[in-house]
Amino acid sequence: MSPSPHAVAHMEARRRLALATALATHRLWRQVDRSNLYTSWLGLVGNVLALVMASQMTAAQMTAPFLAQLLGPENEDRPDANRLVPAAFAGVDGAGRPLDGVLMAPIWTALRLVTAGRPIVPALLAGQSLLDAIVQTAVADVGRAADLTGMTARPSVTGYIRVVEAGACSRCIVLAGAEYQTSKAFLRHPRCKCGMEPVTREHTPDPPSPKQLVAQMSEAQRRKTFGAAGAKALAEGADLGQLVNARRGMQSATVYGRKLQITTEGITRRGFAGSRLRDFQKTQGQRYRVSRKPRLMPEEIFRIADDRAHAVRLLHQYGFIA
Repeated sequence: MSPSPHAVAHMEARRRLALATALATHRLWRQVDRSNLYTSWLGLVGNVLALVMASQMTAAQMTAPFLAQLLGPENEDRPDANRLVPAAFAGVDGAGRPLDGVLMAPIWTALRLVTAGRPIVPALLAGQSLLDAIVQTAVADVGRAADLTGMTARPSVTGYIRVVEAGACSRCIVLAGAEYQTSKAFLRHPRCKCGMEPVTREHTPDPPSPKQLVAQMSEAQRRKTFGAAGAKALAEGADLGQLVNARRGMQSATVYGRKLQITTEGITRRGFAGSRLRDFQKTQGQRYRVSRKPRLMPEEIFRIADDRAHAVRLLHQYGFIA
């Protein structure tokens, strides 16, 4: 009957957090002055950044209680061992790029459309749609990265299964219940709301297969998810795996297709990760000295680590666990 109620509740709580954050940023987006798009957004984007970072922190803070509730306490003799550092996850998108820069993309989209002669209302709606995707994905990605980091920090966790949210797209449904080692980064796409559940020797979820999930769907749900032709093909016995290319549009390390995930967040002398990376240099235009060493994102760490011990050392080194 897995995924467990705890895993589903955790995924749903993060989904609600991401949605609430997006709705809050919508209210700020509607304050953009139509006669002065760029300047007015510059005056608002700081508040948007603060909202998103606060939600990212909350998403990361949800991991420890979730794992403790599901698996019980870990490292009771050393409660601070491998403790997550929520602040290390905030302030960047899934590709490790600083959010303050990424959050300018919606206004550039609107400006480009207006310059091309499009009416202001559709241009602003296009910008809002992009803002929505950025915000929801940034919050969800941080939550998943924190979950996978927390699982990796627990020696008892040997892997995880994919927990698919209600109304998931076809690309996610075909991966429902798939089990991965913790060294495998989570496959997702923009606005993906799926989550994961840890696997241990004592906790072995038995999730429904993609075929079972499809069997539980109504005809209308199948048409919505797979399209009319796809639903008909399934009814005629088509193979689900052949029908849906699960990899198309999904990235292991980043939703934007980068092969190596690094971030410049937290690498100053004052930053938590910077204090570990060291090798500082002064760069023109920056207030603080920054480390010359690239800071890897959790997904990239999981991809390149030889084993769990190696992953834990890297997560320590790059400031994601204390």
